[in-house]
Amino acid sequence: MTIAVFTLSLLGAMALGMPIAFALIVCGVALMSTIDMFDAQIVAQNVINGADSFPLMAIPFFMLAGEIMNKGGLAKRIVNVALIAVGHFRGGLGYVTILASCILASLSGSAAADAAALAALLVPMMVAAGHNKSHAAGLVAAGGIIAPVIPPSIGFVIFGVAAGVSISKLFLAGIVPGLLLGAGLCLAWAWVVRQENLTPPPRASLSEIVKAVVDGFWALMLPVIIVVGLRFGIFTPTEAAVVVAVYSLFVATCIYRELKLTQLYDVFVSSAVTTSIVMFLIAAALVSSWLITVSEISTQIVHLLKPFMGNNTLLMLAIMVVVVIVGTALDMTPTILILTPILMPIVKAAGIDPVYFGVLFIINNAIGLITPPVGVVLNVVCGVSRISMEEIVKGVWPFMIAQLVVLFAMVLFPGLVTIPAKWFGG
Repeated sequence: MTIAVFTLSLLGAMALGMPIAFALIVCGVALMSTIDMFDAQIVAQNVINGADSFPLMAIPFFMLAGEIMNKGGLAKRIVNVALIAVGHFRGGLGYVTILASCILASLSGSAAADAAALAALLVPMMVAAGHNKSHAAGLVAAGGIIAPVIPPSIGFVIFGVAAGVSISKLFLAGIVPGLLLGAGLCLAWAWVVRQENLTPPPRASLSEIVKAVVDGFWALMLPVIIVVGLRFGIFTPTEAAVVVAVYSLFVATCIYRELKLTQLYDVFVSSAVTTSIVMFLIAAALVSSWLITVSEISTQIVHLLKPFMGNNTLLMLAIMVVVVIVGTALDMTPTILILTPILMPIVKAAGIDPVYFGVLFIINNAIGLITPPVGVVLNVVCGVSRISMEEIVKGVWPFMIAQLVVLFAMVLFPGLVTIPAKWFGG
């Protein structure tokens, strides 16, 4: 009964056009009424407690860092370094996109921000070089979703808080899987570009390589600082977010000098607006999350999944398929907030490593950002690249399939995640 009330109230509120944050509150109220314990004070208290978490302080700083890097010239220099490194290969601009996506992912943690920056810079270049526009835009969108996987990751922060899992361990465990997603995109791009008869540009000279690396040095140092700081316990993920924001602000204003002091107000306002949306979602989700626990929905779902409980691989496959389906209809943040309190008891009951599950769960949610009809990153790239949704869907499917193959390879071979995670985690 409670499962039906949870599902119908949530989907019903969303079908009426209600914002997801309010739909989550409505869902929580419906569950409270069902188990006869409605109290407005409990709703208010859970909303307040939902945002009252020190690790969540990382979100506004990562949002701010992403805005600064896009407007302060750091993203542009990363793309230039990638262009010099791999631009001379056949279909080189595609590999530039993938390499730049991996590097930018280690700076901001926001898929939409990275995809917007790369779409503005690279889609016109790829079209001018003769590449199909739908494939170019699709590759940029697929590359953008590496951002929630390679640290720093806003998705890992939200999941870590919701699931009670170490955010530092999630960050370090996401490095190799993120790079594997990039490798999957390289293979898919090599298959796509075989159909295009294009002449690659000449290899860059040594002086051009040195110039690009020197110019991009300060931007390239940021991922090194983050990984070293987390690996050796110099700072926590929340403190890392502050380091990223302050460092990128210093580089953008004092070294590259592309971000003027007069632009800072707009940068701060933009990041504050985005942060407020995410934080309200998280606060509202705690209402339904608390009710999920009280009404024992998780226990009921554990009983439903008992046939899979004896085989962790089958259980993970079943969960991943469910998350893929949900990801076609919901954005990443609400999916994490809704499913985490439901799935974590199942994961713990089956004895699955929560960090391993968290990495696969976030990858799956990231792929949801490029699945129609919602596909937030698809919509961002459509807007920036001035391409229709129908065209970009045609262009993104080879890359989405490649990333799904990588995801299910990690389900079948958990060592792809757990072994590197243990190494990075010391």
